[in-house]
Amino acid sequence: MKGAVVLAVAGTEVAAASDDVVLVDVVLGDALVVDALVVARALERVALLQATGPTRQNEARSVIRNATIADRYMRQVQHIRAGTCINRGADRHGRDVWRMYRLGGRAPTIPGMVRTHTVLVVDFGAQYAQLIARRVRELNVYSEIVPHRITAAEVAAKDPTAIILSGGPKSVHVDGAPTLDPAIYELGIPILGICYGAQLIGQQLGGTVGRGLRGEYGRARAARIGDSALLEGMPVEQEVWMSHFDAVTEVPAGFVATASTPDAPVAAMEHIERKIFGVQWHPEVVHTPYGMNLLQRFLHDLAGCEPNWTMGSIIDEQVAAVKAQVGTGRVICALSGGVDSAVAAALVHRAIGQQLVCIYVDTGLMRLNESDQVVETFKRNMGIELIHVSAGPRYFEKLAGVVEPEAKRKIIGELFVRIFEEHTGGLSDAKYLVQGTLYPDVIESGGADGTASVIKSHHNVGGLPADMTLELVEPLRDLFKDEVRKLGKELGLPDEIVLRQPFPGPGLGVRILGEVTPDRVITLQLADAIVREEIHTAGLERELWQSFAVLAADVRSVGVMGDERTYAHPIIIRAVTSDDAMTADWARLPYDLLETMSNRIINEVPGVNRVVYDVTSKPPGTIEWE
Repeated sequence: MKGAVVLAVAGTEVAAASDDVVLVDVVLGDALVVDALVVARALERVALLQATGPTRQNEARSVIRNATIADRYMRQVQHIRAGTCINRGADRHGRDVWRMYRLGGRAPTIPGMVRTHTVLVVDFGAQYAQLIARRVRELNVYSEIVPHRITAAEVAAKDPTAIILSGGPKSVHVDGAPTLDPAIYELGIPILGICYGAQLIGQQLGGTVGRGLRGEYGRARAARIGDSALLEGMPVEQEVWMSHFDAVTEVPAGFVATASTPDAPVAAMEHIERKIFGVQWHPEVVHTPYGMNLLQRFLHDLAGCEPNWTMGSIIDEQVAAVKAQVGTGRVICALSGGVDSAVAAALVHRAIGQQLVCIYVDTGLMRLNESDQVVETFKRNMGIELIHVSAGPRYFEKLAGVVEPEAKRKIIGELFVRIFEEHTGGLSDAKYLVQGTLYPDVIESGGADGTASVIKSHHNVGGLPADMTLELVEPLRDLFKDEVRKLGKELGLPDEIVLRQPFPGPGLGVRILGEVTPDRVITLQLADAIVREEIHTAGLERELWQSFAVLAADVRSVGVMGDERTYAHPIIIRAVTSDDAMTADWARLPYDLLETMSNRIINEVPGVNRVVYDVTSKPPGTIEWE
């Protein structure tokens, strides 16, 4: 009988006192619905596990979680078979069950049992929302950043295993402060509020958030003041990182305060039955020593997120996605020479093999000797068909007289695609374009939902023409840079590709402040080569996220070289440390290294008489100057 449900229980004696964990799996198959006694027996197993002591608590939670899922879907299908009404809009899985039963077909294993769990990070405008998302992924759970305007229906459609509310720069008391759809609290999804997120939980669920308190900024000591499921296994007192002015002073009904600091009477709170938790401090930053312990406790133990989001699972997922998207179609990859396009090409090649052809467009805006190296490296290491197009003169013609950064990016991006369309040659059947778009690109170009403030349009996102005839394939769109590097290693790419420093899609076009001309490109290439060579010689290349030179082409300063007065351009050296490019700090390079680079640039690069070092972090600045 198609469309019914079969429950498979690991182990023959469900209630036996063995050490095997009982898992209830729900699969749409060809059998009849079994008796609900299976679920009851699984729950009996919970008591046996709990009786053996705290070391078996995770196993007990796993049984509870899976038995609950089994019971829910069994009841849904029984409703269907009985002809009674079910709420098709309340549960996406319920709709799937209903649809497959009506069609008499066969569906894959119920999501939540075998697929990667998802954690939604709700962004309230904090610079740390991306950091929270990365920390979740470091615990091998997939995370996705969503805006605070997301509705309960939209959350339910995404079917997250847990939700984390980020911090934010505003007070919950000011007009226009971001809020959360109150119905989200009623979805039964475990929630962790951090800083502003904790205050919002307190306010929206009936507690009190004090205003005008003394506030805490920086390190503080948090002391546990009662039993806490969230803080279990952590010291009674711990050092935490605070950044707040308001704070919860009275918890909502059903909540208990579990930690405090001298200036935050409710530094942590929880409602264990509803699985809603809040902490005033920031567990995602390295300055909170037990921060990752707290996140792990919430995600793995309390929310039941399985730590199965790994590089291997990402490869399998994206290979399947690429195959599903392109089928037997011909695919072109936009090779830029950077790690992003290289990993994207390797991943797509893993999926479709010889259906992929890479085209490398030499824009004339690459680093010194880089084009020759790119062509040689990709042909030698990847064994992929590669078409090399030398298009420098066309770029310089289009960029003549253009000084506005966004205009330069748009021109470079559009011409890039146009050249691709011109050089398909015998690839007239090509319908897809691979690009190495990353998650930070999406966020900075307007956010994953298109609502965030645009910092700049990335070449991989905002610089593409509206009438582009190729459909985009972006297998790295949900990944951060460090994840892309790990993925590249997993795919077998050599270090010379995987560990390469990031290079912007528009190339040196956005490192020349002002009009881009062939002479200015040569000037910058020579200066940039010196910077990279000296940093490599000093053994600092792998410690830096990026290190490069910028030419302030529209700026000149007076200098003296020999007995002559000079009026020439300055070169700006930029070197930063970062994990993912969402935030970055300027690198504290040794003075003697800075001196060596300065002397060499002034002595060896014509038209330059001054070198400066950029000591701006991100935020407030960006890594690139344009």
